[in-house]
Amino acid sequence: MRTFVDHTPRIAVIGYGRWGRQCHTYLINLTEGLELRCVVSSDAEKRKQAEHDRHCMTYETFDQAINDPLVDAVVLATPSVTHVDLAVKALNAGKHVLTDKIMCLNADECKRMMAAAEANHKLLTVFQNRRFDGDYLTVKWLMQNGALGDVSWIEQAWIGFGKWGNWRGKKDLGGGRIYDLGAHLIDQALQFFPQPVESVYCRTHYDWPDADIESEATIFINYKNNKTAVVDLSSMSYIDKPRYLVKGSNATFVKFGLDPQENAMIAGDIDAACDAPKNYGILKNRKGEQIIPTLPGRWRSYYENFRDALIGVAEPVVSLDEELKLMQVVDAVHKSEKTGQVVYL
Repeated sequence: MRTFVDHTPRIAVIGYGRWGRQCHTYLINLTEGLELRCVVSSDAEKRKQAEHDRHCMTYETFDQAINDPLVDAVVLATPSVTHVDLAVKALNAGKHVLTDKIMCLNADECKRMMAAAEANHKLLTVFQNRRFDGDYLTVKWLMQNGALGDVSWIEQAWIGFGKWGNWRGKKDLGGGRIYDLGAHLIDQALQFFPQPVESVYCRTHYDWPDADIESEATIFINYKNNKTAVVDLSSMSYIDKPRYLVKGSNATFVKFGLDPQENAMIAGDIDAACDAPKNYGILKNRKGEQIIPTLPGRWRSYYENFRDALIGVAEPVVSLDEELKLMQVVDAVHKSEKTGQVVYL
């Protein structure tokens, strides 16, 4: 385990859009032992807002932040297409880097970022906060305690109705459901089943005539030990599907509803997040069924781990090997989408 910083880590958040404002700066300020040094935005109004809301200094340009000797690490809350160049530039400037998900757009970009981190002996990691969702933790717990038996099939869904605007609605900027929500669900699938991936198949639709991002994407991830994860992403459904459907040799688990932390965070009190009992999951086997209360989620744990990784008392919760594996699956997803064929890894 390596110590990267021997003092309170000082963080620059790059970008003050919705996620930089409502998530990253908010969580950093909640984390004891981290200091929000500055926010970077080219928008003067956003800089003024950050100074007022987060009580930190601001910069207009990225170069100003990475040239600040008091900045230890940067958080990239910017469009996904920018992550690779900004990360490499920051790492070469001697800064540690945390990128929002998705880490980058393909495995080659991931390898370029990893090489820069290794060459500069800096920490590089990715904001996979959904590993701290209560529903994900509940499924992990059920898989580990034997309640489900041997699990060979997991379905995950994140669906709604309506197309996205701003950069998230433009494929060339890294928008679309595969790069956004898909990055979380694929990451979770790879955590549920850490075995080698054998093949990937993806079917997409493009139903929005004025948008070039997918309206539907269904992804099959098949593993070498005969396990399967299905990821269903949609912007064309007014009716919800189970967030999780988990099939094991002893029981089946189903759960509806999304983790409540995002809404609680936006309201200004993430610690108030609590899953509604109506969204509790159901575990069913031949003897009957039981309601499974959702374990508490805690996104704050991600930034506490980032702090601990910087000061050398913990390993990063998200490793670069895991992110490279994810990006290789994403590459296979896009290849399958284009060819209509199963892609073997």
